[in-house]
Amino acid sequence: MSRTLVITGANKGIGLELCRFYRQQGDRVVAACRHASDDLLHLECEVVEGIDVSDSAAIARLAAYLDGGTVDVLFNNAGIFTNQNLGSTDFEAIEQQFCVNAMGPLRVTLALLPNLVRGSKVAMITSRMGSIADNRSGSYYGYRMSKAALNAVAKSLSIDLRDRGIAVGIYHPGFVQTSMVGFAGDISPQTCAGLLAARVEDLTIETTGQFWHSNGDSLPW
Repeated sequence: MSRTLVITGANKGIGLELCRFYRQQGDRVVAACRHASDDLLHLECEVVEGIDVSDSAAIARLAAYLDGGTVDVLFNNAGIFTNQNLGSTDFEAIEQQFCVNAMGPLRVTLALLPNLVRGSKVAMITSRMGSIADNRSGSYYGYRMSKAALNAVAKSLSIDLRDRGIAVGIYHPGFVQTSMVGFAGDISPQTCAGLLAARVEDLTIETTGQFWHSNGDSLPW
């Protein structure tokens, strides 16, 4: 049976490949992004442009597009990355990462809550850089802080939505070869999309609120 998925940050990288993966499965994909790429337009998704997850009005337009329809899986994938270290502590950049990486997924999830029903799933694409226990290299202040905050958001949502039968998965995608990291990395976006889809498939209300690597390893907080 075809499902409906909403994927933010859908125009490139992991988001684009998630769109490709689920379209190949025959699912309905609502691809939300600020600006559509040619690659995304070729996938025959339902593309909703102008969606900046830090903008409540934009998110309201996404909710209006869905018009009350059920969303089976919501991928909060949109995110930004800049590096702040002791020598370059750009507080505006840190604040922007908070707005997009932590508050954005919360804004989207709450705006689409009327579309989520018992059995729906919310996938938060975070980073192991948000793990306090796993931080062995320091630096990256804004990104680490924003992803730690996202993890806290996701954990709280998993508790608050449990009685509604809505499961929340918290996923580190891996070191993925995207423009965010200058195409460094050790797995392709295509491989990552398949791994994330497998993790979401395995997600149940019993495993809601847990922090996973896309390869299936449990990650420390």
